[in-house]
Amino acid sequence: MIVGTAGHIDHGKTTLVKALTGVDCDRLKEEKARGITLDLGYAYADAGRLGFVDVPGHERLVHNMLAGATGIDFVLLVVAADDGPMPQTGEHLAIVDLLDLKRGAVALTKVDAVASERRAVARTEVAALLAGTALEGAPVFEVSATQGEGVAALHEHLLAEAGRLAAHTTAGGFRHAIDRCFTLQGVGLVVTGTAFSGRVSVGDAVTITPPGFSARVRGLHAQDRSAQSGGAGERLALNLAGDFGKEDIARGMWVVDPALHVPVARFHARLRVPASSEAPIRHWMPVHVHLGASDVLGRVALLEGEQLAPGEAMLAEIILDKPTGALWGDHLILRDQSATRTLGGGRVLDIFPPTRHKRAPERLDFLRLLEQDDPRPALEHALARQPAGTHLDRYALNRNLAAEEAQALWRGMGLVVVEEADGRKGFSPEHWAALRARLLEAARTEHERAPDMIGVERDRLRRLTLPTLSRAVFDRLTFELLASNELAQSGSWLHLPEHRAALAATDADLWRTLKPLLEAAPWNPPRVRDIARATGIAEETVRGLLKRVARVGQAYPVAHDHYFAAESVADLAGRVARLCARDGTARAAALRDEIGGGRKVAIHILEFFDRVGYTRRVRDEHALRGGEGERQWVL
Repeated sequence: MIVGTAGHIDHGKTTLVKALTGVDCDRLKEEKARGITLDLGYAYADAGRLGFVDVPGHERLVHNMLAGATGIDFVLLVVAADDGPMPQTGEHLAIVDLLDLKRGAVALTKVDAVASERRAVARTEVAALLAGTALEGAPVFEVSATQGEGVAALHEHLLAEAGRLAAHTTAGGFRHAIDRCFTLQGVGLVVTGTAFSGRVSVGDAVTITPPGFSARVRGLHAQDRSAQSGGAGERLALNLAGDFGKEDIARGMWVVDPALHVPVARFHARLRVPASSEAPIRHWMPVHVHLGASDVLGRVALLEGEQLAPGEAMLAEIILDKPTGALWGDHLILRDQSATRTLGGGRVLDIFPPTRHKRAPERLDFLRLLEQDDPRPALEHALARQPAGTHLDRYALNRNLAAEEAQALWRGMGLVVVEEADGRKGFSPEHWAALRARLLEAARTEHERAPDMIGVERDRLRRLTLPTLSRAVFDRLTFELLASNELAQSGSWLHLPEHRAALAATDADLWRTLKPLLEAAPWNPPRVRDIARATGIAEETVRGLLKRVARVGQAYPVAHDHYFAAESVADLAGRVARLCARDGTARAAALRDEIGGGRKVAIHILEFFDRVGYTRRVRDEHALRGGEGERQWVL
């Protein structure tokens, strides 16, 4: 269990930790000389069962206190019996409350210096201070760290609390908030901090975020003891190897699983202002944002009003001056621009906020659902309102779901999952069925609009189905519909199985007149101008007719103004397939010998098959595409 001290300066926090552990947490020369704690101190006891983070109590050092407070399990609020609660006692308690730290105790120190009556008064003052906070009703221990009075009882209580503390789950990717960095001779660079989630082992590859340095864990200590691995809820010292130095690492950075390297400069959160606060948080207020061990300047953009009053909570966007590491569930504290007053705090909800419609009711409902520990309701909300699919990988990353957890969630919800270049998209079964119906209806409408067309081009049908639908999703839809015979394909055209393109009566009559000319020379039919000369029909009339005939699939434009009858193209496709079966590929010379005529027309035929996806060019040869390519060329 990690115990964090809190309380006013000179109330005996460091002395008490020394009495409990035998370790003096004041390690800096300045701390020894001035007799006050300036930075975080660390101590361990009982074979690592108890770890202590000793924080400074000076009002100007709250930023250091916050760097150590966000990763603790148990707070030890220290109040001197002679002074009673003081200003920093109140501010530290407010911070503890905003961090939602409900486990704690009060050490009433320096009791040897006061009379029993003053002890009683001090206990009453402490009870009044704790009323209405997360520590209301916490036990109070009267101690004298210098004389030893009450120290054993407090120690026993802390051990009992450690025994009752539920084991930290190590689910999710590894995250470790760096609060100290130093080098040791013969060892190298070491970073210390609290592990927020996951596990890490010696030899693991990790990333230091936000700078993105790649590193390897050469060794580690967990709770001040050498170990091969460590995880969530433990204070770890990691010996890291990588292409960086001590000067490149700073408090506030994170050591994470490489998959969690996602520095963010904006996120959405639920904020709360303590009832004891003297002023509200206003929209666009400049603030210090404390998250993990970091302290970053930023602004608050309120999403549900213009100001957040004391005692109230509200959804908000946090905009940072520079990126930091953050994920769902992380607690944050806001202090004013001059870093003299704690304004409020809250919890991160979404590190991938939209750039538009941030205050839309649907968006706010989604954020409220994200406040739940169960990841399913918010995902269901997103799936129901994103017809083009929900980014599942991004959702899982925001909540730091391990791959197995995420897959179990998708399966439990029966999602249709489509792989895309930027990750997986998910659809509920109901919305996937709706998309299938929408695609078929778009094809039906297009058939009614253009009955003379053999079908609809793939990209056009995708846009008609849903303009924002990605190609990968559309391909999955069409694959399923083709497999179930609800959709058909002719060449590069998609259409309903029952649809048959038909020529207008006048076009049909003229085509019956011209078709024999193409069939007379099936592998090298006359061009448009030759047909016009032979029949006396205007060249533009012939060209327009052949374009319309091609649209219904009865002819194909193999080259410019050079149309082949559909039966001839089917025969040529078979000949090319046989050449490929015999020689491995088809060459222009071999096709020329097969059909007679010149080499140039053979080249045009093979290039046509390349264009429509029946073959693919390999240098000067042409190979059958096979698989999906064969299905796309149906003659």
